[in-house]
Amino acid sequence: MFTGIVAGTGVLRRKRGVDGGMAFDLEAGFVFADPEEGESVAINGVCLTAYSIKNQQFTVDVSPETLNRSTLGGLHAGASVNMERALRLSDRLGGHIVSGHVDCVAMVRERKPKGAFTLFSFTLPEQWDRYLVEKGSVTIDGVSLTVNGCSSGQFDVSIIPQTLQTTTLGLLQNGSHVNIEVDIIGKYVEKLLSPQPSRVPGPVQGKMSSAFLAEHGFF
Repeated sequence: MFTGIVAGTGVLRRKRGVDGGMAFDLEAGFVFADPEEGESVAINGVCLTAYSIKNQQFTVDVSPETLNRSTLGGLHAGASVNMERALRLSDRLGGHIVSGHVDCVAMVRERKPKGAFTLFSFTLPEQWDRYLVEKGSVTIDGVSLTVNGCSSGQFDVSIIPQTLQTTTLGLLQNGSHVNIEVDIIGKYVEKLLSPQPSRVPGPVQGKMSSAFLAEHGFF
């Protein structure tokens, strides 16, 4: 589990094919304190398992599913990536709950400055826009951001100078592709409200509804 607060950037040193997937050799651009073999690290928002850790260098395996669902397969040696180590119970939850499971890829439609800030507009597959709400959360290449506005197949965010300087988002241009993870809470709510045969016996069956959520302040 992650928060979308990127610890820093790193570099893809080498990539190679492994039984239908790939292996990446990476180097963090920050101190990788107390590393543990097999720990989870988010690379551009994708949760991966680190092994062969030595100082700031480590290797991860990237499955065929991840290559199909994310932008990782298009990375080249020397590319900069966002990195976040897994959340500990003692950490501050500065962003939002991020699983590191990418839902889709979006494209930068427009980048424009607004004072000290930078506004980005993205297009994404329309089946995913229902999970985006104004002032809700979205994860872009592993960075937790607030949705400024959204409509069919697109959404906008405003990025502060600090985020542009410390992540790879500052490198994005019109036409760039990014990994998107929508807020997982929306997906759970949708499934609970969807008509389906209940497997729960007893009086709890059928209690979850839009009226129930409205009554308890969720709408």
